[in-house]
Amino acid sequence: MTAFEPGQALEPQRYRVTRADLVRYAGASGDFNPIHWSERTAHAVGLPGVIAHGMFTMALAGRAVCAWTGEPSLAEYGVRFTRPVVVPDDDEGTEVEVAGTVRGVTDAGAEIDLTVTCGGEKVLAMARATVRATARA
Repeated sequence: MTAFEPGQALEPQRYRVTRADLVRYAGASGDFNPIHWSERTAHAVGLPGVIAHGMFTMALAGRAVCAWTGEPSLAEYGVRFTRPVVVPDDDEGTEVEVAGTVRGVTDAGAEIDLTVTCGGEKVLAMARATVRATARA
């Protein structure tokens, strides 16, 4: 994997998230918790509004890693959820940005530190992916 270098900043990936995306994700995952579709319920439990599923946000970061490597190459992947991604009830939705920095490279692959933000706020912490050496940038 000579394409990655330690300290290399990877091109940020941006993903638009709308309420329609949340409906599709709920159907695929089976997670129909009303905080992901009902403004009233979200407010009742103290949220600022309807929020994206945490695993959906995590999947977007994984999608960015695959975009950087050019293939599904995740060997290990972990995050900590820190802030919800609030999705307004309009056609624009919100944007999640995933930036990456190569932490290190070995013969086996590379470790990538991820910074995942929405509206300038970090929504995932301790986000790191390890990719297999067969990956390419």
